[in-house]
Amino acid sequence: MKLVWCPETATKAYIDTVKALSDGHNGPSVGSNVAELVAAMAGGWRAQVILESWSSGDGVEASLGLSIAASHTRGRHVCVVPDEASRSEYISAVSAAGAAVSAEVVVMGEEVGGIAEGVDFLVVDGKRKEETGRVMGLARMGGRGAVVVCVGGGGTRIRWRGLVGEGRRVVRSVVLPIGRGIEIVHVAGLEGTVVPGRGRWIKHFDQVTGEEHVFRRP
Repeated sequence: MKLVWCPETATKAYIDTVKALSDGHNGPSVGSNVAELVAAMAGGWRAQVILESWSSGDGVEASLGLSIAASHTRGRHVCVVPDEASRSEYISAVSAAGAAVSAEVVVMGEEVGGIAEGVDFLVVDGKRKEETGRVMGLARMGGRGAVVVCVGGGGTRIRWRGLVGEGRRVVRSVVLPIGRGIEIVHVAGLEGTVVPGRGRWIKHFDQVTGEEHVFRRP
């Protein structure tokens, strides 16, 4: 199965994010354009596991949009922070914006583990390339593929080929002049791969039913 765009869910996530930011800030905020975009994309692609990288000093507008999108897709929103101080700052910032913390806030390297399985939508910071590499290394993308959104890169593109994982390929990428620059990367899903450690077994994702099949080669 591959990612399929749903305009209805994208619209709902977009509109609810606009409303939430307007209510919480008495008008559009500096990061609202980015927040609305990522919310619409996560909702439109019907993301089931949203993984976000957040650090001290970042705004929470985009994070609020991702939580709203997750509520529409019935998915999970995981926010990865570098340390406990950043976790406390994130929770305080979300509360100050007049919202409840609905994301799973986890500390990098301590609690992520299996939480990052089946990721199909990622948001990373282009200004922190080392951190982006660590988050990409933690993410275990699902069989449908994934969409990676790199914000704040200022037009500096990242070499994604070595970050998307073995057996994955970048289908397309585009840079948009929104905010400080956003790069959107579409990573292909898995169609048929050899199961690691079992050279005579094949794992196949059915594009029609979305089922995963494992069978032995004759």
